[in-house]
Amino acid sequence: MINRISTPFSYSSAVEAGDYVFLGLHRGFGVNFTEQIHNTFSHLKDTLNQLDLPLQNVVKVNVYLKNIKDLPEMEQVFCEYFEKDNFPARMTSTTEFIDSDCLMMIDGIAYQGLN
Repeated sequence: MINRISTPFSYSSAVEAGDYVFLGLHRGFGVNFTEQIHNTFSHLKDTLNQLDLPLQNVVKVNVYLKNIKDLPEMEQVFCEYFEKDNFPARMTSTTEFIDSDCLMMIDGIAYQGLN
């Protein structure tokens, strides 16, 4: 069975398929990178909560940064949300965004079999 958490846009914030949840783009809002990354994690956790999953079930993420200079802070913030030695696999890259105020996005995969 496939379950989708829809958005008003042309993508789902998550698609549950078997033991996996494929997380669509999650972006944060705020005036600076710090606000945006914490807001992104808030939205990500809200999406996972709709499926009764904790953040610790995330096994893979792609992080898109507008500015590579934000990488050290991003790595520090990951330590606030994930336990040491329990980080998801991660790929980080830089890109321009359509929305000029967007400084970062995260998508990824969560595994439901941990529950």
